[in-house]
Amino acid sequence: MKKIIALVLAMVMVLSFAACSNSDEGGENTGAYSVAMVTDYGDITDQSFNQTTYEACKEFCEAEGVNFSYFKPATDSDEDRIAQIENAIDQGYNVVVLPGYAFANAIKGTAENYPEVTFIALDVSEGDFGDWTIPSNVYSAVYQEELCGYMAGYAAVKLGYTELGYCGGMAVPAVLRFGYGFLQGADAAAAETGATVNVKWAFGNQFYGDADITAAMDTWYGAGTELVFACGGGIYTSVAEAAAKVGGKVIGVDVDQAAIIDPQYGEGMTVTSAMKGLAATVKTMLGKVVAGEFEGGKIETLGLVSENPEENYVQIAPSTQFADGFTEDDYKALVKAMLDGEVVVNNSIEGAAADYVTVVTVEDLGNLK
Repeated sequence: MKKIIALVLAMVMVLSFAACSNSDEGGENTGAYSVAMVTDYGDITDQSFNQTTYEACKEFCEAEGVNFSYFKPATDSDEDRIAQIENAIDQGYNVVVLPGYAFANAIKGTAENYPEVTFIALDVSEGDFGDWTIPSNVYSAVYQEELCGYMAGYAAVKLGYTELGYCGGMAVPAVLRFGYGFLQGADAAAAETGATVNVKWAFGNQFYGDADITAAMDTWYGAGTELVFACGGGIYTSVAEAAAKVGGKVIGVDVDQAAIIDPQYGEGMTVTSAMKGLAATVKTMLGKVVAGEFEGGKIETLGLVSENPEENYVQIAPSTQFADGFTEDDYKALVKAMLDGEVVVNNSIEGAAADYVTVVTVEDLGNLK
């Protein structure tokens, strides 16, 4: 009987040692981390910042065996965003992922109180934080929106669209960089092709569509506008509603919005989308956290890192409607020229829209409401 007990104990020790060895494989201590994502004022089905961030966090954590959950504020307020960050921390989450500039004040209100918690912010800029000194447990990624905006504008004109529109959300820095890049890309393509290109330029002064903005877009499309860059979260709903009435086209933003626009408003409506690499940022930064390589206390600007468009933090969508005027090879050549510095895009957000073009005509309509 003693021999049997000794044998059983020996087998348990061997199995326990093997389990410990496997958990340390690759030098990662994933069990030490628990990841929470807090949504801004939207939901994880918004086909934009929240959904992309949620899916990237979930995919990474499932692959690495890291605990993950998401939290949704009750209202669109700093107080409720702070409440959900603190709720996540109280439940034991020590890595918090926060998508969008709306989290600036919430980060400022919590990060220094929880120095043991890692905060990963997406698209929260120095302008959003103000003169606040970013502590070592906070990292924020911002993007060179002017580059993917340029790609979208260049592609649009090369594909034959000459009556364009730009309907931004609010005139915050990221939206302006998208728009000014779009104008520069359209202008470069017009100069190359000799096309006469006109752009209507306006802001909805909000990040969602409504009847007033739809009515304005009806006027644009009714007067001959062929394609509108809907650059402001949910504002695409008004642009797409108007486009659907006349067979118009749309450019999406932040993520590949063809997946939501086309099924709801019309197959083939979305010509392309100017995208930020949110998923790549999330996975890269979470990977650094679990590998013990996290470096905080900074805002990092992400853009082009490769001649391969899919490896970059700014790009146009894989669903882009490439054609003879602008092929996938043309796109790759454009990316290479931008990476090599042969094509330079002005990232300033000062001045008027007309300051960013030489041959394109811009009709600046200001705020639509």
